[in-house]
Amino acid sequence: MPYIEAKVTVPVTPEKKEVLKARFGKAVSLLHKPESWLMVGVEDRKDLWFAGEKLEKGAYVSVSAFGAPSRSDCGKMAAEITDILSGELSIPGERVYITFHPVENWAWNGELF
Repeated sequence: MPYIEAKVTVPVTPEKKEVLKARFGKAVSLLHKPESWLMVGVEDRKDLWFAGEKLEKGAYVSVSAFGAPSRSDCGKMAAEITDILSGELSIPGERVYITFHPVENWAWNGELF
């Protein structure tokens, strides 16, 4: 039950959102989670500030996952997400923040897993 939410400062075309969705879908395997349960949200043109300055190019990504992925797996996932955003949207790695959120209770279709 992973959910990846990316908030980026740059405009993103619908086609590029599909690319991001597909690449995040492959990357989620680093957390030992299936793409078949992945939900992705991409919010573009988001105002973000870092160290008191508005970012021209930056991103905040939140990764929620059922259970608790290992620190090592989160590190691999962080590197991959940074590479994706750098390659696809030209966002520098030092302007990408990523947080990981283990979730104990997750529901789908009106029932808890």
